[in-house]
Amino acid sequence: MIDRYSREAMKSIWSDENRFRTWLQIEVTACEALCKLGQVPEAALKTIQEKADFNVERILEIEKVTRHDVIAFTTCVAEYVGEDARYIHWGMTSSDVLDTSFSMQLKQAAEILLQDIDDLLAVIKDKAFQYRDTVMIGRSHGIHAEPITFGLKMALWFDEMQRQKRRMQAAAENAAVGKISGAVGTFAYIPPFVEEYVCSALGLKPAPVSSQIVQRDIYAEFFCAMAQVGCSLEKFSTEIRHLMRTEVSEVSEYFSPGQKGSSAMPHKKNPILSENVSGLARLLRANALAAMENVALWHERDISHSSVERVIGPDSTIVLDFMLARFTGLLKKLLVYPEVMLENMNKTGGMFYSQRVLLELTQRGVSREDGYRLVQRNAHAAWENRAAFVDTICRDAEVTAVISEAEIKSFCTPEFFTRHVETIFRRVFT
Repeated sequence: MIDRYSREAMKSIWSDENRFRTWLQIEVTACEALCKLGQVPEAALKTIQEKADFNVERILEIEKVTRHDVIAFTTCVAEYVGEDARYIHWGMTSSDVLDTSFSMQLKQAAEILLQDIDDLLAVIKDKAFQYRDTVMIGRSHGIHAEPITFGLKMALWFDEMQRQKRRMQAAAENAAVGKISGAVGTFAYIPPFVEEYVCSALGLKPAPVSSQIVQRDIYAEFFCAMAQVGCSLEKFSTEIRHLMRTEVSEVSEYFSPGQKGSSAMPHKKNPILSENVSGLARLLRANALAAMENVALWHERDISHSSVERVIGPDSTIVLDFMLARFTGLLKKLLVYPEVMLENMNKTGGMFYSQRVLLELTQRGVSREDGYRLVQRNAHAAWENRAAFVDTICRDAEVTAVISEAEIKSFCTPEFFTRHVETIFRRVFT
């Protein structure tokens, strides 16, 4: 079993050693099934089980002549097995091995990615509860809107990553499909029992129907799910980059001793980790598009998908593994500045109370249109004069004729906006 907690584990899935080892497992298991059907003598199966092996360098050497990777592989294995190697790959086609192996590799990769997601979810949850009541301004269009808490932002991320985890789980389950059905999927020389036996032994499901290949919409779903996870990581990283801007400075990536931000400007502390994650998400989306382009092949198959998958299989899984690990580490060490959040929230002089006053006016008989006009007039005046919104609107006779100054000041408090945070947390984290 590959160690799913190791950063090298994902790379090893796509190594020649693991790929050929998986092929060998498929071939030997198929021989076991054929033996049960009387197609392979028990003595021959015993020889195959004991002697079947390969040498990566030898396979690559043979492939220089054969120009065919599976034939090079079976030729190499035959050198170990001897005469009984004639039963290996009996009735099978190359895609029986290649596609079943690819599904197994994606299954192995999914185990690591799902553990990565769980690791990230744990960190997001810790941050959410740590900053549950840390008030900050919410922004829409990049402009101050109404107060939220930093913990609510984390709760939103947690909920989103839970959805991404479910998508990844579903895509991984759907991609765990094997096929041992021969040249065009008709089982002409190898009966369906062999496919069922091999898939069961390898933890896969037999494809209900196949051509020469597993249909590529199945794998496209997997790559789209990875791209979706990448989209969320990019979203979170973009938020950190915005909150780290000098003009905002509400959070900051950890800056280690001796770290340098710029070759020219010694004062710089740049959001390099979140920028890395944002950039890599583009690769996942591009590879997902390539996986979708693989769906439409000629007739029972062509080979145009193969070269693509040799790139996007390792690239996307390794990239997403790296992104998840990087962002988890980033968030774990993220520096949060509640005092700056409070300072920024108060920069508008409390204009975020505008809707609070507007709705109170409508409750007291003022039309929404008139109430909006009154509140907007005072909000803009407060901003232009750099005055407090509550003080400004309390001097408006049209407003105070409906709501007293004391009442306005009593209900314009930050606590109004965060009074349901506990309810939201229960919904997210229960």
